[in-house]
Amino acid sequence: MSVATGAETLVPARLSLRDAARVAAVGIRARPTRAGLSALGIAIGVASIVAVLGLSSSSQAGLLAEIDKLGTNLLTVGTGQSFSGEDAQLPITAPAMIGRLDGVEQVAEVGEVGTAKVYRSPLIPEVNTNALRVQATSLNLLPVVATSVAQGAWLNEATQNEPVVVLGSVAAERLGISRVYEGQRIWLGGQWFYVAGILEPATLSSDIDASALIGFPAAQKYLNHTSLVAGESTHGPPTTIFVRTDTDQVGSVQDLLARTANPGSPNEVDVSQPSDTLTARAAAAGAFNSLFLGLGAVALVVGAVGVANIMVISVLERRSEIGLRRALGATTGQIRTQFLSEAVMLSLLGGLVGELAGVLATVVYAEAKDWTVVVPVQAWAGGIIAAILIGAVSGLLPAMRAARLSPTEALRTV
Repeated sequence: MSVATGAETLVPARLSLRDAARVAAVGIRARPTRAGLSALGIAIGVASIVAVLGLSSSSQAGLLAEIDKLGTNLLTVGTGQSFSGEDAQLPITAPAMIGRLDGVEQVAEVGEVGTAKVYRSPLIPEVNTNALRVQATSLNLLPVVATSVAQGAWLNEATQNEPVVVLGSVAAERLGISRVYEGQRIWLGGQWFYVAGILEPATLSSDIDASALIGFPAAQKYLNHTSLVAGESTHGPPTTIFVRTDTDQVGSVQDLLARTANPGSPNEVDVSQPSDTLTARAAAAGAFNSLFLGLGAVALVVGAVGVANIMVISVLERRSEIGLRRALGATTGQIRTQFLSEAVMLSLLGGLVGELAGVLATVVYAEAKDWTVVVPVQAWAGGIIAAILIGAVSGLLPAMRAARLSPTEALRTV
């Protein structure tokens, strides 16, 4: 306060940060229920923002870790379309030619037997195909596409020549087959095939999951999947070729695949990298975050209205306190700082509670999904900054209103 003694005038002491925090805390503790309800909106909004960003980042980290584990050096060569718009066909020599490229480590192939359908039994109506595919396969398919046998056994040199089938994970599920036992059969291509095994999901090749896989010799012998090479009948052409490359040479190999697979018509060959598709899927998943972040922003706005409301009411209820402090020498700036600090502290408390709730939700869900827990800096830092800004904005008008009250007008309510 200002006190004049002769020629000397005492300048009012500035309200320190510590004193402002203590005074604000007293105001909040005096009305705990109302303060808690007002801070609840802030807490919900901040928790939503932190949880959405945290879960999104954790999900993407989990998927990218899975991609890294499976390998980013897998390329696929598929059939495109001819100039006339018809489905093109890969040469039967394409896998062997690709295998001669520098940087190529492994090559596996599958060939779709388009005329063959697969059913649990011949009693199933023909239209109920379950969108399953019958594909002939080379014996080295599993390590190339980074999958394994879940039950039973994979094809071998003997069984690839016989009516023996291995089911992808989705194919087994749609056929209602959950285990493999001796003598188990399915109706494939109009005849019985014995089920040798069921595969684990193939993350990098979803087509394998929905396929019934048989050997190329069996496809030629039992399903007439054939080609003519130099006038002689041999097994049918591949429709997809899987290529594992040296990690440092993925780009150079990718540039040569189309011309190597089909030198006469490289434009009829599709070359892709499955890991790129999965990475794009991880990025696309973040696009849905905007909706949830919008809901979090709405909750923050509601919380801001609640804080502003309680501060306006607080000013009306505490006019006597304001008048007494003004009469004792408190300046308008100190009164304004007191109420502004109270609004910021109220929002900050709600923000901290929301931060903890959002992080806890991220940890619990990510652990349940076996994801790496990731809470990005912008999530928790943004939550705190948003809480402080909301407190400052929502408390500014009530603080200015309190500062404008004159001591005499305020003390009339005592």
